[in-house]
Amino acid sequence: MSQNRATEATRGSLADAVAAMPMADERDFADAARGFVARSAVRQITAADGRVVWDLDAYGFMDGEAPETVNPSLWRQGRLLIEDGLFEVVPGIYQLRGFDLSVMSVIEGDSGVVVVDPLISKETAAAAFALYTEHRGARPVAAVIYSHSHIDHFGGVKGIVSADDVASGRTQIIAPDGFMEHAVSENVFAGTAMARRAGYMYGAALAKGPYGQIGSGLGQTVSTGEATLIPPTISITRTGQTLTTAGVRFVFQVTPGTEAPAEMNFYLPDHRALCTAENTSHTLHNVLTLRGAQVRDARAWADYLTETISLWGEELDVVFASHHWPTWGRPDAVEFLSTQRDLYSYIHDQTLRLLNVGCVGAEIAETLRMPPALEATWSARGYYGTVSHNVKAIYQRYMGWYDGNPAHLWGHPPVAAARRYVAAMGGPDAAVDTARRAFDQGDYRWAVEVLDHVLFTDEDHTRARTLQADAFEQLGFGAENGTWRNAFLSGAHELRHGQFGTPSTAASPDIMAALTVQQVFAGVGIRIDGPRAWDEHIVLSWVVTDEGTTHVTEVRNGALNQRVADGPAPGSTTFTLTRPALIALVAEGRDIATALADGTVSVEGDPADLGRLVDLLGPVDPDFAVVTP
Repeated sequence: MSQNRATEATRGSLADAVAAMPMADERDFADAARGFVARSAVRQITAADGRVVWDLDAYGFMDGEAPETVNPSLWRQGRLLIEDGLFEVVPGIYQLRGFDLSVMSVIEGDSGVVVVDPLISKETAAAAFALYTEHRGARPVAAVIYSHSHIDHFGGVKGIVSADDVASGRTQIIAPDGFMEHAVSENVFAGTAMARRAGYMYGAALAKGPYGQIGSGLGQTVSTGEATLIPPTISITRTGQTLTTAGVRFVFQVTPGTEAPAEMNFYLPDHRALCTAENTSHTLHNVLTLRGAQVRDARAWADYLTETISLWGEELDVVFASHHWPTWGRPDAVEFLSTQRDLYSYIHDQTLRLLNVGCVGAEIAETLRMPPALEATWSARGYYGTVSHNVKAIYQRYMGWYDGNPAHLWGHPPVAAARRYVAAMGGPDAAVDTARRAFDQGDYRWAVEVLDHVLFTDEDHTRARTLQADAFEQLGFGAENGTWRNAFLSGAHELRHGQFGTPSTAASPDIMAALTVQQVFAGVGIRIDGPRAWDEHIVLSWVVTDEGTTHVTEVRNGALNQRVADGPAPGSTTFTLTRPALIALVAEGRDIATALADGTVSVEGDPADLGRLVDLLGPVDPDFAVVTP
């Protein structure tokens, strides 16, 4: 990482930003410390192989005033997020904060505890729960709640309970309807590309420090231990559904299509406490994340929060969530919920208003202004999402990629366009001179756009690489948003040091093992190299014994289609196997000869037909280029 200073232009922009911020309002610091019980004496959390997967002291440098290389607002948010330890929300409800990107909550009952959202990795979840038991005593885990289908809310489950605990009925796993479909598909279907981009979003390769990674706004970063998954045993299907476990009463609100495709809030009437999952947090969240995902429904998000307030706003005493610190007292809690609701409602409606007078997403993102009351509220600031990229996401949801201008309907792809732009500017050296002038004037946005064209024309152009890294760095230093900072600085890192690839993957063994038969074949279809498969016609039948179903897959016209059938297709090669054997064979690439030899798979017909299918699969690349062609 470079040790460049912030330029005069960057320092000036940060000074202007601070002048508009409510820096005197420090109530969040009192709330983040409220209920503190203890910190863990074990400051580094390691995997079985000794690898450090989480360091509780990694952000110890974040003390005092913000350095010139960090936006003071983001620095403030980071200082709040490094408050790690065990905290009492109200008697009987505890939180473990600072152990991962997310927060784990523990609700005490008369015959055990309910653990809510057990972090990303089993190692961090185990370490957090160990701190809880050290100070509250060992208690059986009656239930685990997954509030929604993102991995930072279920991946550490095996650090809390085992599959045997669940199979025996000792522990329930509670999740919203549709959880498994979305939890698995998000991490597998587009998992390679998402994981590569997540490395940028969370600054996975950046050194932690004032010149590098200081957090992501939602949490500091993601842990790198083993992600696990135990399927739910109880699905929450409707708002108003109630459940009592370990003597604790829950009332649920389903909120599909908000921050996650499958998500739910719940209310604890005996504690007068509301858990809002990730539908509220002390930041503007993402309508579309920088790592990539399905665009979320900002209108539904706002409407569900209105419903939340209607359901419990008159009786709650505290709101807590799966990130950040709680909000206490009914007036403050309802105001917090209302402000979060207003954020998504305002951005949604104003984007629609402006697109209906002909503005495109990029124009709306530059012109839309937030109400002063929201600008002055810390929990509404864009540490994780931004108004800019959320507006573009809402535009995308309604209007798609095409902005209606025919000049943009059939543009050249990046390399071809870059060559033409650079030629029009007089060649690479002249284009770099243009970017240099923009950099010196503090116009880093124009500098990186010009230099992007140069690098997509000649990725080894030394002056362009150096200046592009420097310009990315200044944009990172100035960013209030944690993920923007990480993305800019990650781009600078790769230009200076080479590609860092994908430091972690969400497609863990447990997630792969949870694939349905349909998802297995859908994943295969995604990898079919269409042009190579144009002239192939391959029909295979699959008798899945542990599910009592037969599936037929057919490659035709370069596409793989699947269907459930009453029996094998006439004349097709038929494989008889269990779902785990199918996953091993098709999704994980187990050798068919070995599977036939050990009896886990039997076949009628020619087993080489499977090899014909496998030969059509294209590779995936977890190290694909981002800032170069």
